Amino acid sequence: MMADKNLGWTFDTVAPAYEKFRPGYTDGLYKMIFDYITLNSSCYVAEVGIGGGQATLPFLKTGCNLTAIEYGGRFSKLCKEKFKEYHNFNIVTNKFEDMDFPDNTYDLVYSASAFHWIPESTGYTKVFSMLKSGGAFARFANHPYRAKDNLPLSKEIDRLYGRYYYTFYNKKQEVLTEYSKEQAVQRAGIAAKYGFMDIKYALFHRTRTFSANEYVTLLGTYSDHIAIEESIRKEFFADIEAAINNYGGSITLYDTIDLQLARKP
Repeated sequence: MMADKNLGWTFDTVAPAYEKFRPGYTDGLYKMIFDYITLNSSCYVAEVGIGGGQATLPFLKTGCNLTAIEYGGRFSKLCKEKFKEYHNFNIVTNKFEDMDFPDNTYDLVYSASAFHWIPESTGYTKVFSMLKSGGAFARFANHPYRAKDNLPLSKEIDRLYGRYYYTFYNKKQEVLTEYSKEQAVQRAGIAAKYGFMDIKYALFHRTRTFSANEYVTLLGTYSDHIAIEESIRKEFFADIEAAINNYGGSITLYDTIDLQLARKP
């Protein structure tokens, strides 16, 4: 389900819940990045859209000089406190696309589940300019697929989405599909349009299980769900929570994490 491009502001309204319930990333993903680009205390790294800092710590632990760019003031405050012990960490509160960066400065620019908010041409062109020759861009994101082990629950949640979500947005209901290799390949290929080379991609998988209450709290961190009118959203979430409790009391998400790597010549 694609988020509306105008809803980026919504995340900052639920920063503590986002930080708690949005997942981090797998060890295998970080290993692939660090095999692709070696980082140490002489390196300069930029993170585009830090959010709750789910992807930040492994990079800070390399000793690199990391500057995070974050549009949300609450997120910036949260992460400034979260990483206060790391003197190699700095955060700037601004939109990435509105900022000016020095050319040929960064060894790595990366973005975790945030780069889709930035217009493609603006984002890739700016990252390319920021990087040193040989520098790397890492783009990765998590794509959850719910309850494929519990089809009656999944169908009931689909029904509730039709009743509440799609009615509110006056949209035709989409068929929920699991993120595919073909989608990852297509996303990886974007970088070539903007001059990048040595393009690689990978998929990583995991599961996460939530209680009914935890799951609706997680849903409350999604931009398009936050934007639903409050009284409708409360009823929608209450019905989802009841459905989960009626079909076993928990729900499992099957995550596919896609990683794209590209290098500036």
